[in-house]
Amino acid sequence: MNGITWIHIAGGMVALATGAVAFAVRKGGRVHVQAGIAFAVSMLVLGITAAYLSPLRTPAESPVGGLMVCYFAATGWMAARRRSGVPGRFEKIACAAVLFIAMAIIAKGIRLALGPPPAVFVPPGPIELLVLGSICLLSGLGDLRWILRGTLSAMQRITRHLWRMCFAFFIATGSFFLGQQDILPEAVRGSPILFGLAFAPFGLLLYWLVRVRLSRRNNPARPEVTEGA
Repeated sequence: MNGITWIHIAGGMVALATGAVAFAVRKGGRVHVQAGIAFAVSMLVLGITAAYLSPLRTPAESPVGGLMVCYFAATGWMAARRRSGVPGRFEKIACAAVLFIAMAIIAKGIRLALGPPPAVFVPPGPIELLVLGSICLLSGLGDLRWILRGTLSAMQRITRHLWRMCFAFFIATGSFFLGQQDILPEAVRGSPILFGLAFAPFGLLLYWLVRVRLSRRNNPARPEVTEGA
């Protein structure tokens, strides 16, 4: 393995550790902010190196997946920092980028679904591509709606932050617990525990969305989460 591969692996390991910490500790606190920054940076490293390495594999893969990782990590982190709720140049660039990514993923999914089976199957398959492409498309349309409207409420901003960081975390957990089972002990390969760990970010997302909404309803004057993950 070359140096970029080791950086990619290290980015994934740091993302798993810091993501778990960010979701476990009190939101808005110092530990949460520091863990969130580390998580966002490590996910960017993971995405950039994935985009670089994918075309070099045999058979070659698209770099679009790595760019998608960067999009969700960066926009999720920026949502926490945009305390004014007003979109900036970054959000406009991200919106254009993710709409392009969505079209590329959906086009590939349709091509695989309608075309002859490839000589060598390289996951993800057409169904997975169409699902991922649809998520990116909806995310881009959400960005566009924000840009056109010009502002987000505090609750909308926190919700945007939570779900995007959770989805980025799912990319890390799913890639490791489901996509790298060959490096795990044989006794746990294929275990429902790995499936649960991979999809745990969605459970965390539901928990924190409910908790934040109930907390703000019971105490509207409570300070917002301002930075981090």
